[in-house]
Amino acid sequence: MTRLLIVPIVLEKIGKDVVVAVADYVEQFYSRFELHAVILPEIGIDDFSVEYNWSRGQFLGRTFLPTLAQIKDTLRAGAALGITDADLYEKGLNFIFGLASPYLKVAIISLHRLRPEFYGKISNEELLKDRAIKEAMHELGHVFGLEHCPNPKCVMHFSNSILDTDLKSREYCDDCLKKLKEVFK
Repeated sequence: MTRLLIVPIVLEKIGKDVVVAVADYVEQFYSRFELHAVILPEIGIDDFSVEYNWSRGQFLGRTFLPTLAQIKDTLRAGAALGITDADLYEKGLNFIFGLASPYLKVAIISLHRLRPEFYGKISNEELLKDRAIKEAMHELGHVFGLEHCPNPKCVMHFSNSILDTDLKSREYCDDCLKKLKEVFK
């Protein structure tokens, strides 16, 4: 058995229910590959503030990956997924919902733009959990070598907007699942 670490990285507040929902779903799916989700205690965002872009009001997403890799390696885990409430971006992009490194076996997702309130809607915890699960499954797919999928219902389909995230399912399509099974043989 190998551990898949879930690491909450807090700017202001991350609801424990969201982290637990992601961990439970990831556990339910990835346990078939002998990966078991373990939620670590929250860490603060201070270590990442060196890459905060004041004019954008966002953190550079890639900044989180080496620290997640260090935590993963120190705890001898198979992979790590960071969950943050900070708004993330990458160079050349206005924002990102998440980012992964197959080489480091780590990923980060941001709840910031997954919250309905960001779009002027009322708070909806169940919708936030659903979106967070989809983005976690998407980024973990990248961690384990999957590319973007042309099937708009597949969780590996690229989300250019929240509408894309809402349209896709939480599941890998048959083609992506087949590729994933090959990785874990």
